[in-house]
Amino acid sequence: MEQSKSKTLITDFTQGPVMKALLTFAFPLFLSNLLQAVYNVVDMVVVGQVVGEAGLSALANGGDLVAFLTFISMGFSTACQTIISQYIGANLRERLSRFIGTMASFLLLCAVVVSVVCFFLRREILTLLNTPEESFQYALQYSTTCMCGLVFIYGYNIVSAILRGMGDSKRPFVFISIAAVMNLVLDILFVAVFHWGPFGAALATVIAQGFSFLAALAYLYHRRETLGFTFSMRHFRIDRTELGPLLKLGIPAALSSASIMISKLFVNSFINSYGVTVSAVSGVTHKVDMFANLICFAISSAGSSMVGQNLGAGRYDRVKRILGCSYLINIISSGIMTTLLLSFPTQIFGIFTTEAAVLTVCLEYIPVSMVCFWGSAVRGAMNTFNLGSGNYKLNYAVGLLDGIVARIGLSLLFGLVFDWGYFGFWMGNAVAGLTPFFLGIVYYLSGTWKKTTSVLQEIAKQEELPS
Repeated sequence: MEQSKSKTLITDFTQGPVMKALLTFAFPLFLSNLLQAVYNVVDMVVVGQVVGEAGLSALANGGDLVAFLTFISMGFSTACQTIISQYIGANLRERLSRFIGTMASFLLLCAVVVSVVCFFLRREILTLLNTPEESFQYALQYSTTCMCGLVFIYGYNIVSAILRGMGDSKRPFVFISIAAVMNLVLDILFVAVFHWGPFGAALATVIAQGFSFLAALAYLYHRRETLGFTFSMRHFRIDRTELGPLLKLGIPAALSSASIMISKLFVNSFINSYGVTVSAVSGVTHKVDMFANLICFAISSAGSSMVGQNLGAGRYDRVKRILGCSYLINIISSGIMTTLLLSFPTQIFGIFTTEAAVLTVCLEYIPVSMVCFWGSAVRGAMNTFNLGSGNYKLNYAVGLLDGIVARIGLSLLFGLVFDWGYFGFWMGNAVAGLTPFFLGIVYYLSGTWKKTTSVLQEIAKQEELPS
């Protein structure tokens, strides 16, 4: 009975057609990302139409701050997904329960610490971001409310990492669907009917995320026998042997996420100095770029799990095919998105706002969007390989160069040295996104990735397995 359950929970990506497996796994991830983007964008649309550009600016700044606070969750969840997939590929499933308990306890503890510290520093942080005076109180309301629900974001990312690492992308789609519908209904109720502004949008998001997390947690509890994880207190103890691989891969992934977010906050602090209209445009165009890149994000997430399993199993020929299929899908996707934006720019940006000043500046952003679209295509496919390889040194390099050196350096170069103003800061941030591609292609061509991956080397040291 237990073996039958395991087969339904764990998907083997080391066999069968690569393109079919990639599309089958990525499609629910795409839908999950789409729905998650929808309930983020719903906040922007409702607040933009009801409150105006001050509300858009508040969500842009408050949203970026909250996104920064999730860097530990996002980085470690990506690392956990890779480790779980490599455990499965190397047939080390007996370690899953210990790893899951260690991961859950560690990340939930991080969520509490981050929430408390940043709650007391929220005013100072928004001030450092040069949040426009017209939107400061709105941004404070939005970020404070979201901070109170940060544990739900961390919790959902933990559950999703477990399921996706095992090759299950359908259940996360179901749970995020619930959150999207709830957020839409509550947004309209809180913002349009009760007129609670950005606070109402944030409250709707927190409630929806909390419900989604609890639903996902209930599902894992129901399948606890398959995981070998009983949810007893002993299973939530942090195991030192599992903490080692988690920290080695999770820290660089978290630093990469953090450095990128820090650089974006740094860039936004300059952009905000150009006024509330430009600040509002940054929020709108960020959402458009996010939607356009959903397919690339899904392929990157799905492909990294597939790469992890095949590296764990020593199927290097399939790794090459996964990478090739990822590039093909991403290039087609970016071509379609480019055509749509060039053909219907006013209609697309007009979804978020009807204010003429904001729409005029949005049109200036179109060349930046082109760089973002195509940068995401090549970066996303290479991230499939970078993340799935489990090479923590590579991820350290990507995090530092992409997040700090390239984004901040290029933004200052284009914005101040070339005197391109806010357009230069936007373009510098977009061009810097190509960094993971260049680092990844060098690592791929070196061929060293065919040796035992970093995660499995750590396991070999602990259990004296052949490396």
